[in-house]
Amino acid sequence: MSAHALPPLALTMGDPAGCGPAITAAAWSALRGDPALAFYLIGAPHLITGIPTQVIASPAEAARVFAKALPILALDGVPRIAPGRADDAAAPAIVRAIEIAVADALAGRAAGVVTNPINKALLYATGFRFPGHTEFVAHLCEAAGQAASPVMMLTGGGLRVALATIHMPLAEVSGVLGDGRLERIARVVHTSLIREFGIVSPRIAFTGLNPHAGEGGAIGREEIDIINPAADRLQAEGIRVSQARPGDTVFAEALSGAYDAVIAMTHDQGLIPVKTLDMWGGVNSTLGLPIVRTSPDHGTAYDAAAAGTCKPGSLIAALRLAATFAANRQKAAA
Repeated sequence: MSAHALPPLALTMGDPAGCGPAITAAAWSALRGDPALAFYLIGAPHLITGIPTQVIASPAEAARVFAKALPILALDGVPRIAPGRADDAAAPAIVRAIEIAVADALAGRAAGVVTNPINKALLYATGFRFPGHTEFVAHLCEAAGQAASPVMMLTGGGLRVALATIHMPLAEVSGVLGDGRLERIARVVHTSLIREFGIVSPRIAFTGLNPHAGEGGAIGREEIDIINPAADRLQAEGIRVSQARPGDTVFAEALSGAYDAVIAMTHDQGLIPVKTLDMWGGVNSTLGLPIVRTSPDHGTAYDAAAAGTCKPGSLIAALRLAATFAANRQKAAA
């Protein structure tokens, strides 16, 4: 199978009161001329204004339609909501769009899944029991009988940063780093750098948890007791990963070319450099899944949706990266 034969990407509608509709329209306008970036929206036609749209019966129709109109796989039950005014009546359709996208990707009808932003608090209020997109997509894969070992990676500003912990109080981080997650995450990142990013012999850096990576134990022992031993075990497996590097210098080292990816110990430690370098072009990817999944690295942006000032750069980057991942996976499997 050649790269041009890849199916289109599935794009979920996200929260219809947020930026999703506006950035979807802008992304189609920017990418419509490239068949390799064809995608279809799972949502409702009334969400999209200002561009031509066409309802499709199946993902197979999307490639033919894409150059002239945004293909939409129509969902019932999507309420008409003013931009910026969140409404929990949209929750069932938001969730259903994700379920359909994952099912299409697992079945090979879609090359990958790109998810528009959701409001997790809105979904929680209606019974959604997953911390976010990452965990829900992994659950859907596992429910379909596919193994999943999800790892969040942010790309932007020249950096690739995976997270050892995500939405966790800082006081709890030290207690979980030694549960085997560092090895699991490093293995997933290593495999993904080869398979999705096309890097033959990837180099990975662990950050330290403490200032100056603990300074030889003077400012904490997590590096000595947990992170460095994990790095030693991984190196014995043939994975090129550093011992704990100081968080205030390791990202500059990665930008200089010393490392292909960084595994940060905490959420903010990893996201601050990416968002500082590329606030509106960063991409959130879920590695370790049987399918490709990317997303804009920002939230629903209700205020921008209401004001008509949404920026599509991150969604465009997410679509491009998903297409690259799908093509590289195809090459690796050939």
